[in-house]
Amino acid sequence: MMNRRDALARVALLMGGAVIGADYFLTSCSPQEKKEAKADQKASPNKPFLSQSQVQLLDEVGDTILPATKTPGAKAAQVGSFMAVMVRDCYKPADQQVFLKGLTQLDADCKKQTSKAFLECDPAQRTAFLTKLDAEQKAFTKNQRKDDPSHYFRMMKELTLLGYFTSEVGATKALRYEPVPGRYDGNVPYKKGDRAWATT
Repeated sequence: MMNRRDALARVALLMGGAVIGADYFLTSCSPQEKKEAKADQKASPNKPFLSQSQVQLLDEVGDTILPATKTPGAKAAQVGSFMAVMVRDCYKPADQQVFLKGLTQLDADCKKQTSKAFLECDPAQRTAFLTKLDAEQKAFTKNQRKDDPSHYFRMMKELTLLGYFTSEVGATKALRYEPVPGRYDGNVPYKKGDRAWATT
């Protein structure tokens, strides 16, 4: 589908800043991190990085960020599974810990605000909660110091966008996909509302 560098550039543009872990996504993770990941898998070969319930939670968070409209939403692109792989394989250990703690924090904060776990909330409650959480992460990121950890919801939002727009569903349904591009045309007519192009 869309190449990784273009996808990261689009996500960075949408988020208004650098993508967490972008260097690792582009290089498919460093050799040292691959060794560490393999060592972890040897130590616990049957233990997945995230449980099925955590992946389900991420699918629903992603689908609240990018819900189905005329095109399929983030859940259709299985962004929860995508996040599990990307965080496991491409995030630094410190960022992995922030992300994992964030899964618990998200549910705890949702219960404080709505008296219900995120998965128990209706779509309107989920949207209201994540809108407030997004405002919180934007304020945090704006004042973030160099050594401060990243905000977990920024990670989730970035990975939702990245996972969706690099998936088959995102590239072919939300974007206009041309598997074998023809000649270059720098003056293609555009009208407001046209979908962006996905390129290989």
